[in-house]
Amino acid sequence: MELVATESRVGRVGRAVWAYIRKAPGTYIWLAILFVTTVVIRHVDPHTADRILERHSTNLHYLSQQPIRVLITSGFYIAGGGWWFYFVLYNIFHVPAERWLGTWRWLAALLIAHVGATYISEGVLYWAIQHGMAPERARFTLDYGVSYALAGIEAVLVYLIAKPWRYVYLVGLLFFYGLGVVQSRDFTSIGHFTAVLLGLACYPLTRGRPGSWDPIAFVRDGWARLRGHRS
Repeated sequence: MELVATESRVGRVGRAVWAYIRKAPGTYIWLAILFVTTVVIRHVDPHTADRILERHSTNLHYLSQQPIRVLITSGFYIAGGGWWFYFVLYNIFHVPAERWLGTWRWLAALLIAHVGATYISEGVLYWAIQHGMAPERARFTLDYGVSYALAGIEAVLVYLIAKPWRYVYLVGLLFFYGLGVVQSRDFTSIGHFTAVLLGLACYPLTRGRPGSWDPIAFVRDGWARLRGHRS
């Protein structure tokens, strides 16, 4: 009887996990690809890893030679933070965004942020090179990762959060990425801030989408459920 009960519980948990994943298929396919590429990069020698990442980098050289290829493949590698770190962030930001917008609108928003921020940040770097503010070798600087798309989706979620909390979230978002620009003053921080602005510009993709998220109601409901379980 205990074995049957255990199998039943495992089955329920498995169905619940599958139901959760099915509601955001794009996010979890992306996470699966990131897991594979992260394992590959960690199991090859440093020279090979650098070569792989260089081939998939959206630097000025490859953007001028093979823009479509690198714009796609650069988003399949993690630049710092580790896979589990991004697994948590994807569940916090990408999963609710994909569920709310639908997969195709979510994909459109993240592509706008990723592609737009890449070109603008690399454009700033090109300007710096042309004016002697950055070395010529900066054309080959490694530029890959998922953070521009993530920043854009974080901004899109402004429109999901109920008023007035969306304004608090928006100020925090602009402060966080704006501080990065002030402190770092590099093309990557400019790319992140640009991605946030592009995400905010994706408001037309959010029009007509049902539902909103109220953080106070969420905490209140969570506390009520917790007290109910204890009693």
